[in-house]
Amino acid sequence: MEQRPFGRTGLVVAAIGQGTWRMEGDDRARAVRALRAGLDAGMTHVDTAEMYGSGEVEEVVREALGGRRDEAFLVTKVWPEHATREGVVKACERSLSRLGTDRLDCYLLHWPSRHPLEETIAGFEDLVRAGKIRSWGLSNFDRARLEKALAIAGEGRIACNQVLYHVGERAIEHAVLPWCAEHGVSVVAYSPFGSGVFPSPRSAGGKALEIVAAAHGATPHQAALAFLLRHPGVFVIPKASDPAHAAENAGAAELDLEPEEIERLEAAFPLRPRRDLPMM
Repeated sequence: MEQRPFGRTGLVVAAIGQGTWRMEGDDRARAVRALRAGLDAGMTHVDTAEMYGSGEVEEVVREALGGRRDEAFLVTKVWPEHATREGVVKACERSLSRLGTDRLDCYLLHWPSRHPLEETIAGFEDLVRAGKIRSWGLSNFDRARLEKALAIAGEGRIACNQVLYHVGERAIEHAVLPWCAEHGVSVVAYSPFGSGVFPSPRSAGGKALEIVAAAHGATPHQAALAFLLRHPGVFVIPKASDPAHAAENAGAAELDLEPEEIERLEAAFPLRPRRDLPMM
């Protein structure tokens, strides 16, 4: 599995990781097997959140990482309602308990909060000093909010910005992606298959994905992930419903798209006029 620098943290992380959104609705045993299969395939970046299933999914992750915590780059997210300085610390401690670990590799603000961002960042830095998190980042932040966070925290402190990004939703390429590249902030793409809206094989985009995938002996889903990973600062965290799906996701790391294939996909999924950053 390809490893990439994660922001300016000095850490290197698997380019393809594992998301867990809505995993509380899955068969638990199968979800655990899928996460373990992902670890076996090198997808050691595991992302969750205290909001997912009201903490239930963090417990699923704990079971999946049983005896393998040190293999994982473990990320969870604080619910914005908890994002005061003191609230961030308490929420992190609850997540650590549910995850069965003494530290996180990265801790994110799930989306912009009504609480002052200065307080949230102060809470993150408290956790870094206490050794409970190795790094922190943001999620669903547009360029203006990223600028504000940078002004508070300074260069090199924001590890990543986790955002919606898939072949049919490329809005981050207007402003967020270039800003993150300029400031050494990694971009983590959630819902990289579109969360139930993957292009139909009968559509122009679906046909383009099939053509590109066939040239590599791959699947359209693998081609879609490889397209996002054409940017060196991007990571993807697809969710897998079973071990076979996890193995398929990991296989996307083997695809090295040619310039003409990237051009084909860019034409099939055109970048729409600039608009607000979407959020799932």
